[in-house]
Amino acid sequence: MSNLFTLRLSIALGGILLVATGLAQASSNNTRYAVVDKEGQPLPDYVLPSDTLIPDEPNAEQILYGKRLLNETKTLMPDNVGSHMNCNSCHIEQGTKPYGAPYINTFNSFPQINPRAERMFSLEDRINGCMQRSMNGKPLDEDSNEMQSMIAYMKWLAQDVPHGGRVQIDNSGPIDKSLVPDPDRGKAIYALQCAACHGSNGEGKRDASGTMAFPPLWGDESFNLGAGMARTYKAAAFIKYNMPMGVNTHGGWGEGEVLNDQDAVDVAHYFTHQPRPDYPAKIYDFPSGNRPKDFRD
Repeated sequence: MSNLFTLRLSIALGGILLVATGLAQASSNNTRYAVVDKEGQPLPDYVLPSDTLIPDEPNAEQILYGKRLLNETKTLMPDNVGSHMNCNSCHIEQGTKPYGAPYINTFNSFPQINPRAERMFSLEDRINGCMQRSMNGKPLDEDSNEMQSMIAYMKWLAQDVPHGGRVQIDNSGPIDKSLVPDPDRGKAIYALQCAACHGSNGEGKRDASGTMAFPPLWGDESFNLGAGMARTYKAAAFIKYNMPMGVNTHGGWGEGEVLNDQDAVDVAHYFTHQPRPDYPAKIYDFPSGNRPKDFRD
């Protein structure tokens, strides 16, 4: 059996599973976005590629492995992941959903200044930041197969958009940061809207095989205090536009817009301020002292 046939069979079976669970990636003929170059001039539209095209790539195995790593980070890299999180716990629909931290522009956006570190970051730096914060784990060797495979998937997802060009898809939506959070109200919203998936005590939910199906939002198995998701307004923006899941009868899951800004801020403040692992190196964040108001000490 040839490697190419095996790759095509793997994708076909995976596609059946995704459709059956309602999480199929949007097909390439109905999801398109405008593109501009680094000077802001229009380029040909970006069309979201179908995974069935991956076997046609010369590095198909690497791209597919990177895709798996982003979906199954804890399972495939247990020595580097301390939490029970996967990269795609926060990057919705495998990094393709507007407002859900998509990967579509990621490859073409680096190197860039990281606001938290106030220095230039490579894409490897950015991934390792997530490994140490959201994954509460250890950085990867920058030349490792795992690191380079995740980057290969992000590069493939960018398609032929030139470096510095930008697909017009939003990473996150706006949230009113002037709102004062009410954690007691947030606790009630959490019980009503979030606990069914993430657990009454933020412990997450496992499937019948014991695999974590919905990530823990606090406790020892969750992201640490250095993660962006541990900040009230960062988390609130994610919640407003992506959560709760399973509320629509059309389109993809996690479409959001169920909670208003105040609801999202209240519930975000409630769960982000529950006990979770520390990240001692956060003392070096924002070295100039210009820290956002939801920075976690």
